[in-house]
Amino acid sequence: MTAAAETLEALKGLDARTASAIDYGRKDGTYFSGARSDIVDALPAGADAAILEIGCGTGATGAMALTRGKAGRYVGIELFEAAAAEARRVLSDVVVGDVEKIDLPFQPDSFDALILSEVLEHLVDPWAVLRRLAPLVRRGGRVFASSPNVAHWRVIRELSAGRFTLADQGVFDRTHMRWFTPSTYRDLFEQAGFVVDRVGPLTPFSPRTRAISWLTGGRLDHLFMVQISLAAHRR
Repeated sequence: MTAAAETLEALKGLDARTASAIDYGRKDGTYFSGARSDIVDALPAGADAAILEIGCGTGATGAMALTRGKAGRYVGIELFEAAAAEARRVLSDVVVGDVEKIDLPFQPDSFDALILSEVLEHLVDPWAVLRRLAPLVRRGGRVFASSPNVAHWRVIRELSAGRFTLADQGVFDRTHMRWFTPSTYRDLFEQAGFVVDRVGPLTPFSPRTRAISWLTGGRLDHLFMVQISLAAHRR
């Protein structure tokens, strides 16, 4: 069975988001294989640390973390078996299934860090998911997450013209179930009991944008973030 066939097979039985999940499963394989070096760089050094990633894809970020000595155990949860099969080759363990539906086979305080890279926007109820995940992170454990920013000026331009044209990637990705601004993204994590340490752009601002940010006291920063990057810790 090909990877594409396995992906479509995994979609059977999904209910409220079936159409979105089918589109998600049709994405090019490279969509699931990008390593988040920025997150790995931000992880504290700890060869004994245990890390949980939701939506681990093919395991590229976890493999990097293990290679760099940022973790001794790296566990992923992945919706699609095709991607999970590749992740199993490089991660400590991979759980296959929909994080909104499966029983989480972990004890409280099992992990030193939680990673949610471009995943919360694909969930029906990310608020409930974060509340379930929070107890799995030890007190003081770190959380790293990112999602598209619906408050970017280009999105506002499209909306002001009466357009919301779905696409295969970006903020208008047809597989997105939820949309966030930097402020509501912060609220999402705070409501789950995390202390947010930083919310900012995933890609650093250009010199021109940094100047605008300085002149406006940061009040317009939300207009220039394509992706929201968040770092937090468990209270």
